[in-house]
Amino acid sequence: MDFDFSLILVVLTLVSGLIWLGFWLFVKVRTRGGSNAMIKEPVVVEYSRSFFPVLFLVLVVRSFLIEPFQIPSQSMMPTLEVGDFILVNKYSYGLRVPVLGYKFLDLGDPQRGDVMVFRTPEDNTTNYIKRVVGVPGDTVEYKDKRLTINGQPIDEKLIAALPAGAPRELYYEEQLGEKLHRIIKENYPNTGHEGKWVVPEGKYFMMGDNRDRSKDSRYIGLVPDENIVGRAFAIWMHWEKFLSLPSFSRVGSIQ
Repeated sequence: MDFDFSLILVVLTLVSGLIWLGFWLFVKVRTRGGSNAMIKEPVVVEYSRSFFPVLFLVLVVRSFLIEPFQIPSQSMMPTLEVGDFILVNKYSYGLRVPVLGYKFLDLGDPQRGDVMVFRTPEDNTTNYIKRVVGVPGDTVEYKDKRLTINGQPIDEKLIAALPAGAPRELYYEEQLGEKLHRIIKENYPNTGHEGKWVVPEGKYFMMGDNRDRSKDSRYIGLVPDENIVGRAFAIWMHWEKFLSLPSFSRVGSIQ
């Protein structure tokens, strides 16, 4: 997910728009004074005129309304599986300038339990998807595979131990705010990163639902508000491998 399609889309839209506008202004100057001579459009202008409206529409939809993503890793299992194609709401947390990420219209803030796409604090280019665990003002602690927020252990209920007889994965239902969702823990003592984090204003603590197989805020640090991409809200297709057939059995909302 390192491919910066947003930047390429902005550049293509800008270039095609400027070419079309420049030729239109050139024609206006040439025909000023009453000349009705037809000026043939160069091929590059013809293509720019054809593609600019499409590129502009895609840019607006993708930047301010909905953006699609594909899940590349197991870090959000069982909520999201490798090969899930998801939709991300780009206006839930406010409208941002494309590429730059500057918020110019505040429409809301991430809530504990939201599944959110963001750019990593490390390089600000790689898109990650995790669950919001800590919001500004929270104290988050993770110890012995138990999550505690502001001194209160988060409710979790064991619902499955798989495979039966010699379980390697433990499935729990976890309640974060108003969101009831499932998480996975490996059936062995904690060997991952533990600690306590105080979440300052303008930052968020993120964790994957696959707790022992997730590179999240325990490792990459807190996520700044300016790195937020949007809230994941739906799965619209599942297509794990190129040579396999797409499936729509997982279509639905993201809990």
